[in-house]
Amino acid sequence: MRTPPALAEALADGTVVLDGGMSNQLASAGHDLSDELWSARLLAEDPEAVTAAHLAYFEAGADVAITASYQATFEGFARRGTGREEAAGLLALSVECARTAARRARVTRPLWVAASVGPYGAMLADGSEYRGRYGLSVAELERFHRPRMEVLAGAAPDVLALETIPDTDEAEALLRALRGLDVPAWLSYSATGDRTRAGQPLEEAFALAARADEVIAVGVNCCTPEDADHAVALAARVTGKPVVVYPNSGETWDAGARAWTGRSTFSAGQVKGWRASGAQLIGGCCRVGPETIASVASVLRTP
Repeated sequence: MRTPPALAEALADGTVVLDGGMSNQLASAGHDLSDELWSARLLAEDPEAVTAAHLAYFEAGADVAITASYQATFEGFARRGTGREEAAGLLALSVECARTAARRARVTRPLWVAASVGPYGAMLADGSEYRGRYGLSVAELERFHRPRMEVLAGAAPDVLALETIPDTDEAEALLRALRGLDVPAWLSYSATGDRTRAGQPLEEAFALAARADEVIAVGVNCCTPEDADHAVALAARVTGKPVVVYPNSGETWDAGARAWTGRSTFSAGQVKGWRASGAQLIGGCCRVGPETIASVASVLRTP
C-alpha cells in the first residue's frame, strides 16, 4: 500500500469520506458492548474484530478510519486491572488495527487513520460527555488528556480526532495538550442547536480552534443531522478552515438504559448541503453503518 498524501493536502483538493459508528458495527457483528470500556474492551479481547469493523467501512467507501480509542484511557483501563504499560500498548494497538484494515482493503484510493481522543466524560461512562461541565479546571483536563494523546501520537496516526467535545473548557485543554505532538488534529464538538452540549455559543467554541495551527478541520459530531445543518456553515465562517461533520443517525442515547431510542433521520442526501456549506470531512457517528457510508460516498463522488 503506497503512502497516502497528508490529509490536509487531500482536504485542499476536495471532500474526504469518514467512516461511521464503531460501536454499532461491532454490535451488529455480535459483540457485547455493555462494558464501561465500550468498544475499547475489544482492543484487549478481540482486536481482529476491531480491524474487521474498520475494513467494512473502508470497503464501503470511507477514506478515513477513526480508531477504537474513544473510550480508551489509562484511568478506564486501570479500573479493569490493566497496568499503565499494557494500557499504552492497547492505545497504540488501536492505531495498528486501523492500519491493518487499510492494508487489507481492496481499494486503490488513499486511506487515512484518525486516532480518536474522546472527552473526559467518556471515561466516566455515565453519559456526562453529553453534558460537560465536569467540575475540573482546564489544567486538570489537560493533565488527563496529554498522556494518552502522547501515546496515540507516537503510534503515528495521520491525524488525531478530538471528538464529541461538549464544552469549551475541554476544547481549550485539548488544544493545549496538542502542542508539540507534531500530529495534526481535527476538533469536533457535540452540539445542540447553536450551542455546545454544555451551553456555550458554538461561535465562541469554533473560534478557539481558528487560532490553532495544528487543527486542520473544525466541526461537530455525535449530534443530530438537523443540528449539523446550522453548525457546518457557522464553523466555516468562524474559522476559515475545512469543516468536519459526522452526526448520529438522529436517534437518542438513553444513558440510564444504555440504549438508543427514536428513529433515524440521517439521509445521504443531506451531505450535499453540508458540502455546499463548507464541509470537507463528512461521515457518520453512532448508529450510522457501512450501508449509509456507502451511500454518502456515492453522493460525494458523483460529479
